[in-house]
Amino acid sequence: MSDSIVIIPTYNEKENVERIIRAVFSLSKDFHVLIVEDNSPDGTAAIVKQLMKEFPEQLFIEERKGKLGLGTAYIHGFKWALKQQYDFIFEMDADFSHNPEDLIRLYHATKVEGNDVAIGSRYITGVNVVNWPMGRVLMSYYASAYVRMVTGLTIRDTTAGFMCYTRKVLETISLQDVRLTGYGFQIEMKYSACKLNFKVVEVPIIFTDRTLGESKMNKSIFREAIFGVMALRFRKIKPRKAI
Repeated sequence: MSDSIVIIPTYNEKENVERIIRAVFSLSKDFHVLIVEDNSPDGTAAIVKQLMKEFPEQLFIEERKGKLGLGTAYIHGFKWALKQQYDFIFEMDADFSHNPEDLIRLYHATKVEGNDVAIGSRYITGVNVVNWPMGRVLMSYYASAYVRMVTGLTIRDTTAGFMCYTRKVLETISLQDVRLTGYGFQIEMKYSACKLNFKVVEVPIIFTDRTLGESKMNKSIFREAIFGVMALRFRKIKPRKAI
């Protein structure tokens, strides 16, 4: 039994899903993978299920009825991972924008260095982004600056989606009260972890934009992140009540 699970949400990722799963399983550390699949019409789920025959004790799938948002996919995955008793729970994209080899560095930052949350950061050592048009780089970079200004966070890459959470963080954050569902979800989770006094560290990575499949980013997702931050600033973040 591995102590680590990598949660990968998918929607129309047939070009990438087998490659990313095999890349994770080829690492020197043993990671398990949970695919949270949002009823992709391109057959992504079928590919995963076929691979589960090859990796029956490492690969899992949770299927949902439709495209319900990135944040809800991760929360679904978090709750599943907590029930299965994993100690280190990772977020990672399916499209190789996050290098699977960096999972080991995020694990080291939590397991060995004792941090509660490790962020794969594009901006902690400058701007480490490959294949993005300059307009998108600037939008992402200044969005993080805006989040820092509004919330008081010191995190450089507030919208990062390459993460490792320790079990105690996800047990403490009230997941049912997380309100933002798009990329704003990433901001809200980091904000909550900091407000609950967890130790958060940024690990420098190089982010490479997808070469296969279509990006899920759109203006409405970006808008939710920007305006959701305003409301977030005035919320009191309380730990989950023990059952």
